Amino acid sequence: MDLGISDNVAKLLEKVRNMIENEIAPLNEEYFAQIGKHPSGNRFLFTARQLEIMDSLKQKARDHDLWNLWLTDSDRGYGLSTVEYAYLAEEMGKVGIAAEVFNCSAPDTGNMEVLERYGSQVHKDRWLDDLLDGKIRSAYVMTEPGLASSDAAQLAFEARRNGDEFVLNGEKWWISGAGDPRCSLYILMANTDPDAAKHSRHTMFALDSKTPGIEILRPMQVFGNDDAPHGHMHLRFTDVRIPSEAVILGEGRGFEVAQGRLGPGRIHHCMRAVGQAEKALEMMCRRGLSREAFGKPLTELGANYDIIANARMEIEMVRLLCLKAAYMMDTVGVRAAQPWISKIKVVAPLMAGKVVDEAMQIHGAGGISQDFDLAHMWTHIRTLRFADGPDAVHRRQVARAELKKYTNAQT
Repeated sequence: MDLGISDNVAKLLEKVRNMIENEIAPLNEEYFAQIGKHPSGNRFLFTARQLEIMDSLKQKARDHDLWNLWLTDSDRGYGLSTVEYAYLAEEMGKVGIAAEVFNCSAPDTGNMEVLERYGSQVHKDRWLDDLLDGKIRSAYVMTEPGLASSDAAQLAFEARRNGDEFVLNGEKWWISGAGDPRCSLYILMANTDPDAAKHSRHTMFALDSKTPGIEILRPMQVFGNDDAPHGHMHLRFTDVRIPSEAVILGEGRGFEVAQGRLGPGRIHHCMRAVGQAEKALEMMCRRGLSREAFGKPLTELGANYDIIANARMEIEMVRLLCLKAAYMMDTVGVRAAQPWISKIKVVAPLMAGKVVDEAMQIHGAGGISQDFDLAHMWTHIRTLRFADGPDAVHRRQVARAELKKYTNAQT
């Protein structure tokens, strides 16, 4: 089992790291400071300066041949394994806009994966090329307000066949990316047969986000922040008509598509969380060495040596577990790798949240202010404990896999 940095990715990693440090990071703060400054006052519209920053950085990524690094096992991608890409995802996690600059940001990567693996030629021609080219953005429309969406088998949002069309009715919320004015595609999971076996009730659809009958009710707030211009929107669908060719893979196969989509995405999320933890540890050390209290550097006060040491050790352990999950993805596939993916989905955000919290503490009140990126990092990492399945669901998956070693009973 080789989890190290391959010769194939070593030079690529150096190029990614250099571009992030020297070209992306210096513009990150300015990009986010522009939110809400559009002449209309609409926080979900980009200013001319934001578009200039992002478009120029994307062009530099293309010029450096650092584009669509995430897509594995496809001639459209870069030819990296999941293990190899994991190291790049970690670097991208250190700076807020980095993943988008390389066209490697969620939810687009997962949606492109769906179109590439499961989509028809119609879907690919309509959506995939523009997504791969960075011309449009997308959203994954799954979570519902009226039930526990962590149990995907009970999703109730309905799609009823009417001749050569499906008619969609219901509400979805926490739809990340739907606030972005460039969001043109929804990948949506709907209940098409409530009487079928639980894993055959749902169908995945690809549809235009501007289809008549779709209404954005509100942006959901994360600890009081609307996360503009990306946003996590609450949507209502009223008699939305879409053609039958919008079906992805086949009727009743939505659960299959969802599982295939969420596996790689969870690994990407977790490795970016490792990157955020690395950045927070760096900030913690620099702050502790540069500030004094009671005649000593902060690093020498209290339990700060232990805190720094524990942060380093926990980052290393979680990184290795993430790489093991990526290795399992590469060698045995998404289904067999699920217990490993569930393990990292629990431990990576917990570890990163702990490290960021300690970094905030050593920064004093400044650590929770707008003067440092730590508060934003913490809210993102805390939110990750819900995204793509909450901790409890993933722990359940890990426990089920463990118990099956000792019993034939269905647990």
